[in-house]
Amino acid sequence: MNETCDLPGAALAIERSQFPDPAFDPAPATSGEQLAVLAGGCFWCVEAVFRELDGVLGVTSGYSGGNAASANYEAVCSGRTDHAEAISIRFDPARISYAKLLKVFFAVAHDPTQVDRQGADRGRQYRSAIFYIDETQRAIAAAYIRQLDEAKAFSAPIATQLVPLEAFHQAEAYHQNYAAQHPAQPYIAAVAAPKVAKLRKQFGDWLRSDSPRDGGLA
Repeated sequence: MNETCDLPGAALAIERSQFPDPAFDPAPATSGEQLAVLAGGCFWCVEAVFRELDGVLGVTSGYSGGNAASANYEAVCSGRTDHAEAISIRFDPARISYAKLLKVFFAVAHDPTQVDRQGADRGRQYRSAIFYIDETQRAIAAAYIRQLDEAKAFSAPIATQLVPLEAFHQAEAYHQNYAAQHPAQPYIAAVAAPKVAKLRKQFGDWLRSDSPRDGGLA
C-alpha cells in the first residue's frame, strides 16, 4: 500500500441520501451464517469498514483470483499475480443482507469506477471485484450495479468485476484487523479512517451496538 495514497473521491463524495437501497434484496433461502468475498483496493481499509456493521460476524483479509502458490503479500504486491486484495465477510443474513453489504461496499468502502487502482494504489491487485459464491449472489450484485448505473450514482461507469469465487486465501497474520491495531499509521489515518468516519456518520443505524459513533478506529 502507498502511504501517500489520495482518497478515492467519487465514492467518498456520495451522501447516503443520494444512494439507493438495493431494489433486489431477496430473503435468504436458508438460515445460518453466510459468506461474502469482496475486493476494493487495500484490504486494510475495506476490512475496517465492514468490521463496524451489525450482523457481521467476522472479517478476514486475504487474496482471491489467483492460485495458492502466489497467495502471499510479496507476490500479490508485485502486481504480477491474478490475485486481488480481498476480504471474506461472515455475516448473519437475518441481521444484515448480502444486498446491504453491497450498498456499503459501493457507498463507503471504495471507489468502484476506478480500474485496477484505488487512488495512488495501482495494479490489478487493487481492482474492484465481487467474488460471488452462488447464482443468487451474482444476481443480486448484477442487479445492484445496473441500478446504480441507471441512477447515475457515480460520475463514471462502475468497473466492478463479477467473478465466481474459486478460493479465498487468508493473508498473513499481521494484516488481520490492521487498521484498528495501527490507527496512527499514515496510510490508515489518511485512507481507512475517513471511510470509517463516513460509515459512522451516514450508516449509524447499521452499526454494532459496541461500535463507536465518533472518534478514532476501534
